[in-house]
Amino acid sequence: MDTAAEVSAREAEVLSLLGEHLSNAEISTRLFISVRTVESHVSSLLRKLQATDRRALAQRAAGIARAAAEAESAAATAATATATATATSTATATATAAPTTSAPAPAPAPVPTPALPQPLTPFVGRTRECAELADLIRAHRQVVAVGPGGVGKTRLALAVAERVAEEFTDGVWFVDLVQVTEPGLVGATVAGALGVGEQPGRALPESVAATLDDRRALLVLDNCEQVRDGVAPFLERLLGACPRLTVLATSRARLMVPFERVYQVPPFSLAGGGESDAVALFASRAAAVGWVPDPAQRERVAEVCGRLDGMALAIELAAARLPTLGLDGITAALADPLRMLAGGSRADDRHRSVRAALDWSHALLEPSDQMLLRRVSLFVAPFAVTSAAEVTGAEIGVVADGLARLAEQSLLTVGVTVTVSGGGTTYRAPETIRRYGMERLTAADELAEVRLRHLRWCLARAAELAKGGGPDWRARFDAVADDLRAALAWAAEDAEQRADAYRLAQDLAITTFTRQLIGESQRRYEQAAGLADDPAQAAAMLRQAAAVAGCRMRGDDLHRLRLEAADAARRSGDDGGAARDLATAASDAYRFASKFVRALPPEEAASLIAEAQQLAGGDPAAAAAVALAEAGRMLTESFAVEQRQQQSGPDSDSHPDSSPYSSSYPSSSQSSDSSSRSDASAMIAATIACAEKAVDLARRTGDPLAESAALDTLAGAQSWAGEAFAATATALRRLALLESVPHTDTPAATLELIEALGEATEATVGTGDLAAAKRWARQLADHPLLAEVGHRATAGLLAADALAGDVAEVLAVSDRFLEAWQRSGSPAKSILGPAAAGVAMVHGLRGDQEARHAWDAVLRQLGSSPWETYGYGAVFDALVLLHRGQAREALERVTPGPDEVWRWVTWTWLHWYVALRAEAAVLAGSPDARDRLVEARAAVAGNPIADALVERAEALLDGDRERVLATARVFDAAGCRYQAARTLVLAGGPDAVRGEASIAELGLAPMATAATPA
Repeated sequence: MDTAAEVSAREAEVLSLLGEHLSNAEISTRLFISVRTVESHVSSLLRKLQATDRRALAQRAAGIARAAAEAESAAATAATATATATATSTATATATAAPTTSAPAPAPAPVPTPALPQPLTPFVGRTRECAELADLIRAHRQVVAVGPGGVGKTRLALAVAERVAEEFTDGVWFVDLVQVTEPGLVGATVAGALGVGEQPGRALPESVAATLDDRRALLVLDNCEQVRDGVAPFLERLLGACPRLTVLATSRARLMVPFERVYQVPPFSLAGGGESDAVALFASRAAAVGWVPDPAQRERVAEVCGRLDGMALAIELAAARLPTLGLDGITAALADPLRMLAGGSRADDRHRSVRAALDWSHALLEPSDQMLLRRVSLFVAPFAVTSAAEVTGAEIGVVADGLARLAEQSLLTVGVTVTVSGGGTTYRAPETIRRYGMERLTAADELAEVRLRHLRWCLARAAELAKGGGPDWRARFDAVADDLRAALAWAAEDAEQRADAYRLAQDLAITTFTRQLIGESQRRYEQAAGLADDPAQAAAMLRQAAAVAGCRMRGDDLHRLRLEAADAARRSGDDGGAARDLATAASDAYRFASKFVRALPPEEAASLIAEAQQLAGGDPAAAAAVALAEAGRMLTESFAVEQRQQQSGPDSDSHPDSSPYSSSYPSSSQSSDSSSRSDASAMIAATIACAEKAVDLARRTGDPLAESAALDTLAGAQSWAGEAFAATATALRRLALLESVPHTDTPAATLELIEALGEATEATVGTGDLAAAKRWARQLADHPLLAEVGHRATAGLLAADALAGDVAEVLAVSDRFLEAWQRSGSPAKSILGPAAAGVAMVHGLRGDQEARHAWDAVLRQLGSSPWETYGYGAVFDALVLLHRGQAREALERVTPGPDEVWRWVTWTWLHWYVALRAEAAVLAGSPDARDRLVEARAAVAGNPIADALVERAEALLDGDRERVLATARVFDAAGCRYQAARTLVLAGGPDAVRGEASIAELGLAPMATAATPA
C-alpha cells in the first residue's frame, strides 16, 4: 500500500533510525526528543505500515534506504546518457513525473488498531472464546491461554488483544518468545520488543519494569512453554513493580506464577456441522487456493474437521492439500489408519490429531523434501536459501525448489529480509512443525551430522560479526543471534565440540558487547572461560568478563572475576599474570569504589597486595600493577587521615565518606597525636610519588590501558593535594593516550575511556577550560554504552553548559537527563548533583521559579553532601543571587574561607567558589573585600575564567571601567557567554544596554545590579 501520505516527516526519521536497529533511548538522543515521543511514533508506524514488530519496521526502513540508493545510482547513470537518447530520456522523464502533478490523495484517518502483528490469513470464528478471554483480561492482571500446540492460542490472543486495545491507553505490546532458547534471555527479548536497551548498573528486567512502571498497558507474551523457568520469575517481578500492567501469555502449560488465571483454549467448535467454526476455518484457508465448498461439500468438510478434532493447525494443513488431493483424497487419507486411538483423555486425542495431520502431510512429501524439512528445523530464526543449503548439505538449486514446495504446503512460512547492503526471501518453520521436524531429524539419525553443519555455519557468521563494521551490522547480528545462542547451548554440552563451543562463546561475547547487550556479554565471557581447556585462555576470558562487569557498574562481579582470573593464571603456571590480577583486584576496589555494593575491607586489600608482591617476581607488568595498588591504598589512607583531622570543620557531622574504606580506619579518638595536617601532606606527597612510579612502570610495559589506570590514580592524588592544573594535565594526558589505542571498543578500553572522559570533563571545568570540558562531555553524552542512562551521560555536559551560560543547550539536554533519571528509578547519586544544581541555576537566572523549585526537589532527592553545601551548590546558588543583585545573600552562601572548605570543594569547584566569594564581597561592600581579592588571586591563578571574575571584581572595587570591559573579552574567548554579558551590564553606561540585550538573547531574566563600589 502507498503510505507516503500517512507517515509524517518525524515518523520517517524515526523509521530510518529503526532501520539501524536502535533502541528508543538511542533514537531519542539522535533526534532530541523524549523516549515517550519515540514510543508514540513507533506505535504509529506499526499501525500505519501494518508491521508486525520493530524488526519488521527495520526491514521496511532498510528497503526504503536500499531503494533510495538504487534510485540515486540510476539517476547518476541516466545523467551520463548520450545526446542521441535525449528525446527518449525526455519522454521517459515526463512519463515518470506525470503522477506527481496530480494532487496527493488525502491521508486516511489513523486506523484505531494496536501495534500487534498482522497475520497473513483472516481470523475466523471464536466469538465465545474471544468474549471469555477478554473478560478474564479485564478482571485479572495475569492470564495464561493454555492449550496444546496447534490449537490456535496465538491467533486467539492476538484477536483478543486487538479487541481490548482501546482499554489500555498506554499501549499494547506483543513479544514472541519462540526463538528464545535460554530462560535468562526472556527479559532481554521483552526489552528488545519494547525498544528498551540495557542500562549499566541495572539488569534488563529492571529496565523493562521501569519503562512499564506507570503504564496502563497490555503485554502479550507468546510461546512461553520452552522458557517457563525464565518467564515465571520475570512476570512475578514485573507485575509486582507495575501495578497498572496486565499480561496475557500463551503456553502449552501453566506458568505457575502467583495470581495466574488460566484459560484453556478449546479446539475450533464443531457445533453446527457445515456451519461450524471449524468448517469456516477450513473454507477460509481453502479459499486461498480457489476452492469454495457448496452446501453438500460443507458437510463433508465438517466430517474432516471432526476427524481432526477441530485442531487449527491440522485443519490448515489439510486445507493446504486441496489442490493436489481434492476433498475426496483428503477424506480417504483420513480414514481408519489415522483415526484417533480409543481411550485416553480428549487432550491426548487432540495432541494425537495434530501429530496425525503432521505425519500425513509429511508422508505425502517427496523424500528429498522430507529430508529438507527435518534438516531446516534446526534453524530457530528465519533463514535464507543459501544458509539452508549450507546446513542441509544439499545443492542450492535443489534447496530453493524444495523450500518453495514446503511453503506451498503450509509447512514453512515465507518472509523477506532486507538490509542496506542486500536482502532476499527467508523461510521459517512454525514452532509446532519445527519441533516435529526435530523429532524426525533424531529418528533419521541425522541430528549430530546436521547440528555439526549448523555449528560450522554459526561459527562462520559469528567470526564475521566479531570483526565488526558495516552500516547494517546490528541487523546482521539480530538476524542470526538466536541461532548462535541455540548452537552454543548444545555444543557446550557436547565434549567433542568443546573447542568450537569455546570459540563461539568468545565471539558471542564480543558481538553482544558491541550490540550493547553487556549483561549477556559478561555471561558469555564467563561461559567461554568455563569451556576453555587451557587455564591461560580461561584467565584471558575472565579478565574480559571483569572489564564488562566494570562497564556494567557491577563492582562485586568485577572483583570476583579478577580473583577467578588470578586462580586460572596460577593453574596455568603464570605467576606474573596472577600477580597482576590480584593487584588489579585491589586497585579496582579503590578506583571504582562507587560501583561496589560490598566495600572491600582494608585488610583484604592489603592481603591481595601482599600476595601479588610475592608472586610478581621479575614480571614488569606485575610490578606496575602492584605499584598502582599501593598508590591506591596510600591515597585511601590519606583520605582517612584527612577526614579525621577535619572532624572539627564546618558541618562536621555531614562530612562525606570520601572512600568506601574510610569507616574501617581508626576514628580521631583512636589515632595518635602524630596524625597532624603535616602527616596528611606527607602522605599525599608519598602517594603522588607512588602513583608516578606506577605510571612510569606501566608506560615501560607498553600497555596503554595499564598506564591509563595509573594516570587515573595519579590525577586523583594530585586533585586531593589541591594541584588542580597538574590533575588536569594528567587527565588530558590520559585521554590522549587512550585515543592512541587501536581498538577502543573492547570492554577494558571502553571502561577506561568512559572514566577518562568524565575525569577530563571535571578537570577542565575546574580549571576554566569550558570549551574543552564541553568537548569531552559531549563525547561522553554520545557514547553508545551510555545511551540508556542519559542522566549519567549528560551530567558533565549540563554542568559545563550551565557555567558557560548556554541556556538553550541546558534546557534541551536537561529533558534527557530528567527523563532518563526517572526511568532509572530516580537513583540518589550525589555525583549527579552538579548537573541538577546547574539546571536549577539556569531556571533561577531565567526567573522561572516553578521550574527552579522542581529541580531543587530533584537535587534534594539526589542527596546532600559537603560538595553540595560548599562546592557546586554554593557556586550555582551564588550565581543566581548575584544575578538578582542580592550580593549580601550571596556572600553569606559562600562564607567559609578556602582554607576551611577546600578539602570538600577541591579540584572542580574551588576556583569558582573563591572567585565568586571575592565578587560577592566587593558587591556587598564588605570591609575585607580587598583581602578576599588577594586571597582569591593566589588561589585561582592560571584559571582564565576565575582569573577574569577576580579581575572584574577588583576593577569594580577600583572603579576602573576599562578593566571591567576588558574582562568581557576574556569571558567571550573562554566561551562563557553569560559572564561576558553580565560584565557589560556591570560596566554600566552604553555598554549596559548591549549587556542587557545579550542577557535577554540568552533567554534570561533582566539582571538586578546592586550599587557598585565607587
